[in-house]
Amino acid sequence: MKQSLLFCFALFFIAGVSLAQPLQHRPGNSYIKTSLNAYSFSKILNDHLKDSASGMSMEALLEFTAANNFDAIDITGYYFPGYPKKPTPEFINRIKRKAFLLGLDISGTGVKNDFAHPDPAKRAADVQLVKDWIDVAQQLGAPVVRIFSGNIPPGYEHKWDSIAGYMATCIKECVAYAKTKGILIGVQNHADFLKTAEQTIHLLKLVNSEWLGVVVDIGSFVTADPYIDVEKIMPYAVNFQFKESPFGAKSTVKTDIPRVLDIIKRSGYRGYIPIETLSGPNNTNSVGAPYNPLKSVPEFLTSIKKAMRN
Repeated sequence: MKQSLLFCFALFFIAGVSLAQPLQHRPGNSYIKTSLNAYSFSKILNDHLKDSASGMSMEALLEFTAANNFDAIDITGYYFPGYPKKPTPEFINRIKRKAFLLGLDISGTGVKNDFAHPDPAKRAADVQLVKDWIDVAQQLGAPVVRIFSGNIPPGYEHKWDSIAGYMATCIKECVAYAKTKGILIGVQNHADFLKTAEQTIHLLKLVNSEWLGVVVDIGSFVTADPYIDVEKIMPYAVNFQFKESPFGAKSTVKTDIPRVLDIIKRSGYRGYIPIETLSGPNNTNSVGAPYNPLKSVPEFLTSIKKAMRN
């Protein structure tokens, strides 16, 4: 009997831990908290970075988030002064203090990287970028750093497996560093290299780490029925991009909010659902009207909270 048990353990360690299984067992019922993704305010946040007398500051965004009764904010790295360089400790601490006093958690941050790029030097630079923002996340108290996979480069359209191989190597290095800081890495399906749940799960299996999960972008699965992909990916979810349409910013098809919430509930997911409203071409919304996050964000949040109550 003892020899049989030892043999089984040996097989387990040889095979390694497979991410075909969920990241972890989540006890109790599903429990979700709302968060605002700063990308909803991309233009006016960038306007402020260019000219401090215009747009919206990060501090003002925090106040807006609290005033609209979000539980948290997801502060993408792009809107920190000096990005892609790390912000100063003083600035990080000021934002962290303000968020706390406003009763807001910081649900995550993220960077703009491209691990599909064929140039090893470019990928190495982006690995360092991710490591830098893992440090920032630790200082902020943000539990997750969102990364991208990247776009398939010209001439590599039929080399998906090859790209996945060198991409996984990059992500492994990021995840190993994140583990030392107690930070999770979440790769976002973004209608780029990762268009389906199956592709995303395959990449997770290649990396094979409990410190890697998925930022579930409900608007960026390039499939006939994105809701099926959302359900498939939920066991690996560590954060969200909850969007107004499952078919991207240009689509007039609205997200079936009760259906998504039901998928989340049945999955047992416990965590944040950052919402992200988007502008289409020429800074317009899906029906061609001027995009105004000060209006679209509260309206979308109200719809989600109403569905949560039902």
